Amino acid sequence: MNRRLTPVRGLAFALGAIGAVLIGSAAYIPAKAALAQVLLERAWAKARAGEESAKPWPWADITPIAKLEIPRLDRRAIVLEGASGAAMAFGPGHMENTPKIGSHGTAIVAAHRDTDFEFLGELSAGDRIVAVTTDGRRHLFKMVEARIVRADASGLDPEETGPTGARLALVTCYPFRGVLHSPLRYVVIADRETEVSGKE
Repeated sequence: MNRRLTPVRGLAFALGAIGAVLIGSAAYIPAKAALAQVLLERAWAKARAGEESAKPWPWADITPIAKLEIPRLDRRAIVLEGASGAAMAFGPGHMENTPKIGSHGTAIVAAHRDTDFEFLGELSAGDRIVAVTTDGRRHLFKMVEARIVRADASGLDPEETGPTGARLALVTCYPFRGVLHSPLRYVVIADRETEVSGKE
């Protein structure tokens, strides 16, 4: 009888170990992103104080360029320059081939659906998005639409200015609950309302 149970116990142990690894890896990514945002907040303060190439940790090759805030949802995140996988592991990344946030055209910021942009689906038309850049300017945007597109056919044009001269596109993978790579992207489009110079 014990011989019959041994394979069952072995299988149960193996399945338990696999489950623990999967749960641990699922918790690791959000924890890493949360810790990164704390370190990025410190680098953001240095950048706002005028320090060039303010790094969140000594060996980092990423620098903060803006802070995004969604007042209605009480969400905020530090935006990094560049949307490489390495940068997006720590926070939203500004696509370098698009205009600076608040400049003429469409600035595109991308982030992961299970960390920094997991709230994107909760945004509604009319919601305000505040982008503070390192020069102290507050760019106020209003969400005008959301769309689901293919990653290779997003329809986003960095030269598109919208009706007010500056747009912000926030992009993440879709569906939000997915765990596998997806060819779809969820895109939020916001048009700039006003630009206010001064401190946060």
